[in-house]
Amino acid sequence: MTATKISYATCPLCEATCGLEIETRDREIISIRGDAQDVFSHGYLCPKAYSLKELHADPDCIREPMVRRDDQWISVSWDDAFAEIERGLMPILQEHGRDALAVYVGNPNAHNIASLLYLPAFLQSAKTHNFFSASTVDQMPKHVTAGLMFGTLFSIPVPDLERTEYLLLLGANPLVSNGSLMTAPDMRGRLRRLRQRGGKVVVIDPYRTRTAQEADEHYFIRPGHDAHFLFALVHTLFDEGLVAPGTLTEHIAGLEQVRILAEPFTPEWVATTCGIAASTIRGIARELAAAPRAAVYGRIGTCTQAFGTLSSWLVDVLNVLTGNLDHEGGAMFPKAAAGSRNATGTPGHGRGVRFGRWKSRVRGLPEIYGELPASCLAEEIDTPGQGQVKALITLAGNPALSAPNSDRLQRALSTLKFMVSIDIYLNETTRYANVILPPPPALAHSHYDLALYQLAVHNVAHYSPPVIEREPGALDEWELFLRLAGILAGQGYNANPHAVDDFVVTTLIQREVTTAGSIIENRDAGELLEALKPRRGPERMLDFLLRSGPYGDAFGRQDGISLATLEAHPHGVDLGPLQPRIPEVLRTPSGKIELAPQPIVEDVERLRTSFEQSLARGNGHMLLIGRRDLRSNNSWMHNLHVLTKGKERCTLHIHPDDAAQLGLVDGNMASVASRTGSLEIPIEITDAVMPGVVSIPHGWGHTLSRTKTRIASEHAGVNTNILTDEVEVDPLSGNAVLNGIPVAVEKVLTESSHHAS
Repeated sequence: MTATKISYATCPLCEATCGLEIETRDREIISIRGDAQDVFSHGYLCPKAYSLKELHADPDCIREPMVRRDDQWISVSWDDAFAEIERGLMPILQEHGRDALAVYVGNPNAHNIASLLYLPAFLQSAKTHNFFSASTVDQMPKHVTAGLMFGTLFSIPVPDLERTEYLLLLGANPLVSNGSLMTAPDMRGRLRRLRQRGGKVVVIDPYRTRTAQEADEHYFIRPGHDAHFLFALVHTLFDEGLVAPGTLTEHIAGLEQVRILAEPFTPEWVATTCGIAASTIRGIARELAAAPRAAVYGRIGTCTQAFGTLSSWLVDVLNVLTGNLDHEGGAMFPKAAAGSRNATGTPGHGRGVRFGRWKSRVRGLPEIYGELPASCLAEEIDTPGQGQVKALITLAGNPALSAPNSDRLQRALSTLKFMVSIDIYLNETTRYANVILPPPPALAHSHYDLALYQLAVHNVAHYSPPVIEREPGALDEWELFLRLAGILAGQGYNANPHAVDDFVVTTLIQREVTTAGSIIENRDAGELLEALKPRRGPERMLDFLLRSGPYGDAFGRQDGISLATLEAHPHGVDLGPLQPRIPEVLRTPSGKIELAPQPIVEDVERLRTSFEQSLARGNGHMLLIGRRDLRSNNSWMHNLHVLTKGKERCTLHIHPDDAAQLGLVDGNMASVASRTGSLEIPIEITDAVMPGVVSIPHGWGHTLSRTKTRIASEHAGVNTNILTDEVEVDPLSGNAVLNGIPVAVEKVLTESSHHAS
């Protein structure tokens, strides 16, 4: 019998980046434990990590390329699959132009080094304006405010949880999400230690989440009104003379403009809108100002609403006004070891960001960071005319469940002339594909959290080599991306991915050696390329990024890290606590924090004049919000028994008062209807949800035909995105509005109740 082997890796399933100790025998996973020696997670593990063992052996996972013939799927070789793609895709682009192709990138790509490093080359070959991603159903407002205020996409301040003494959380449930746009394993332990050292946690949320249960105080807020509440805090700080930016003052532009914008938003006016008493609002503002180390943090509930960008902006404004931005224990900027745009080039100055370089064909919504709102995807497919999308490539995404008004999107997907999916499952989206290309299993490729370490509450770096060997003949993910890029570039289905890889890394090196302020400025590009041998693929790219990054060895010019350093430290490298970085971190043209960017200033009028959402609960009129479970990060996780067992989780949560008024009984069925659709769902009565609000978790609805996800089908649930509206988006970011959806709730009359009446 082959001996077992112990390997150390980083969990790729969510943003916490927990360290794993994995025991294997050949390609079999024996056990998965938390890595007690991991420099960041220290042995912490959530249930999702254990599911990697089941995922690796899941018989429903696709292992070979698949081609659809009518309604039959057949396994083919890699060459045959890519030849099929070339035959099906290229004539469409030649006849209808490059914008006839759309690309949709799902959430798991943010956890995948191959996707992050090679997606730009793939998109450059595609030459389409129709790029969509899960970012605009999740987090784009945070990226927009980061770019406008600080100059780059990932300049998102995160709470310095190791030292903060007052934490105000809005629309965030980090005990369940493990942190979101805030990489922080063991959030429960971190929040408990915060309270043990005398700190305070306050949660603002229309649902009493697990995080709210752990907090010192929790206040219900009417969905969609976070910006009103935050503006009232800003108003109070100015009104009571509590504004104290401290050392930030010389680095701020627009302070007086913010004061003027906040004038109408008195706590008394806002209280009637958001449902939080004026005295409470003033009290929170005073506490925030008085705390020596405080941080405000808003997440998905503040992003996925009509005023998502304004809410995200006001979070950062509050941190600035109280002197807590870039302050120990406040909201600080991580310094990632690789891939950070705010740690290269000339410190303190940059080009900033520019949006709206093109617009969507049908609705005219602007491009943001090179992508269009996912809410536009269906209409770009089903609306005839010049530039109509006729082909689609999806990369580890399931928009048929995750996009607003998903019924319309599913109908649109069925009309495509050709579709390719990179995915491990035949699911609600990939069932429409003509070709499915499976990436290697999660533990059969290398891992480095290029994006997530830019959001970490402690600076770390951790590289994981493949734990398990790939099956003979299987392609690594980067090879898959580059072969697709070769087809789109007109080089044919059998183009050599290694030649494309050489071009990609050479371009990257050339850009860095010509960047003013780089630690390898003016170095010979050929010499550096030679120094990276014999590595290639993601490892070669990562080694370069590490060595030219803020902690790098500059290819021998200074002491520092390289990929070899990380390989020698399987439990990770501790790069130290967060440190003040202003003005060095800024990449705005002015070299200052832009506290009042013009697009945001102009949108404040929309907030000020917005009509109060209907508060009436008569006749079943309610506001719908989402919900998240620790074991359910993405829809594909529902095909694993370890993550779906136990009590049914896809239920309608409704407050007892509302249930009584509507005649709803716990365990019975309710009908929920919106402008876009309706569904029936089991009722779960709980006072954890705010009166006037109902909650349904996202990612469920595994009832569709022609899928192959057996366990998910057994725990199907309902798809809440039947109820969300693709017409409603935050105009500054294009983010979908998934919270605060007006719905009508009624009891479902059973056959017996019909007879009784």
